[in-house]
Amino acid sequence: MKVTVVGAGNVGATCADVLAYREIANEIVLLDIKEGLAEGKSLDIWQKAPIDLYDSRTIGATNDYARTANSDVIVITSGLPRKPGMSRDDLIGTNAGIVKSVTENIVKYSPESIIIVVSNPLDVMTYQAHITSKFPRTRIMGMAGILDTARYRAFLAEALNVSPKDIQAMLLGGHGDTMVPLPRYTTVSGIPVTELIDKDKLHAILERTKVGGGELVKLMGTSAWYAPGSAAAQMVESIVRDQRRIFPVCVKLEGEYGIKDCYLGVPVVLGKNGIERIIELDLTQEEKALLEASRKAVREVMDVLERLG
Repeated sequence: MKVTVVGAGNVGATCADVLAYREIANEIVLLDIKEGLAEGKSLDIWQKAPIDLYDSRTIGATNDYARTANSDVIVITSGLPRKPGMSRDDLIGTNAGIVKSVTENIVKYSPESIIIVVSNPLDVMTYQAHITSKFPRTRIMGMAGILDTARYRAFLAEALNVSPKDIQAMLLGGHGDTMVPLPRYTTVSGIPVTELIDKDKLHAILERTKVGGGELVKLMGTSAWYAPGSAAAQMVESIVRDQRRIFPVCVKLEGEYGIKDCYLGVPVVLGKNGIERIIELDLTQEEKALLEASRKAVREVMDVLERLG
């Protein structure tokens, strides 16, 4: 198995490191446009193989997509963060151009691959990669829900003073403050979370989850990378090992949840063919209203991309 990670920044390098450490693929290619960056980080990851005892081989390349040829799964982390004075439209236009170029090269060298998009704005960058690749929606998806549920579960574990291993959760919608957490689908070793924590505390945790990325930016002055990189690697693992795990991922909806032509996070089964199945939950009227609000927010950003051509 061969996996490529495009973008050797903090998120991409973390993803490659987790993939190697867990021996998810025989060969892991890390690619970047900055001379020597991917080569250096790949070499560093390979040099700790004798310490952490793994065989996965990491290889770095500078803008040489031929080295990525015949990859089974490709993770796109490329893109620029929003800078002071940069409008949302500017950010979308810049990153859409990057994702478009990356995707064109992916299609050229790995036409049968499965693509996972991590670049921001996540939902609209998944849209850009989809229309560029013309891959079926089962083979192109965005990573957001795993990260968002991980933050939610981590906050709950801290509040309840229990292991995060025992907490399961689900959420829907766009990546950001319009995400739709589903407390009634949240359990701790099978126990509904509503039986273990009062309503106000749970609401505070849900609100913190919605701005989880922003909290880290305020603390560090930059975006997170350990959790996002690990989340992307978990998706790769489910695909490569055909684990058929159920995760919330960003995918183009074609009538599911009564929504068409919009890229939103919903629970899916991830296996060797990519998205094996989209799972439709029976939502309450309140949850449907929240999902519709999230759809409108994502659609507005998609409209910006369409206006930019």
